[in-house]
Amino acid sequence: MSKIKEKTAETSELKIKGLLEEDGIRVTKDKNSEEVSSKGYGTAENDTILLTFYEALYLLDKGMLEVEDEKGKSIDFQRLLQSYKRLDENAWAKYLTYRDLRSRGYAIREGFGSGVDFRVYERGEYGKDTAKYLILSIQEGKPVSLEDLANVLKQCQRLKKELVLAVMNRRGETVYYSVSQLNLK
Repeated sequence: MSKIKEKTAETSELKIKGLLEEDGIRVTKDKNSEEVSSKGYGTAENDTILLTFYEALYLLDKGMLEVEDEKGKSIDFQRLLQSYKRLDENAWAKYLTYRDLRSRGYAIREGFGSGVDFRVYERGEYGKDTAKYLILSIQEGKPVSLEDLANVLKQCQRLKKELVLAVMNRRGETVYYSVSQLNLK
């Protein structure tokens, strides 16, 4: 129990401040933001770090980030989520998938297009090896065409990665399914 309290106190002391922009949350580099970046959050750009919306939502929820708009007004979780939803209709599913994978100890980076939402690294492998898994986040009840799924799977196979569907059910829980090609003879 004392370890949990120590860890909570440690993370709440590590605060960074960010500015809401169209493409994410911009954080000025300093000691705290460098530490957050070393844990696989954000992308370094000159003297700043750009956090994606789902990274910022996660850090905001953990009490590690404060976000302001251009007028200096504080932005809460709901307002940040609404900003993200304007850019991506699947924002909530992506955030829940990101949060779930982070809570399991995985390092997650943004996917590289063609329907792939995230690259997931084995625990302790971020920065040492390439991502093993590519994640496609979907919501239960929202259809995905087989053609789109087959195209994403082909891309993953070309990259020698494992495709995982992260399906958010109606209760907000994420269920993972490994996707592979079935060859009938």
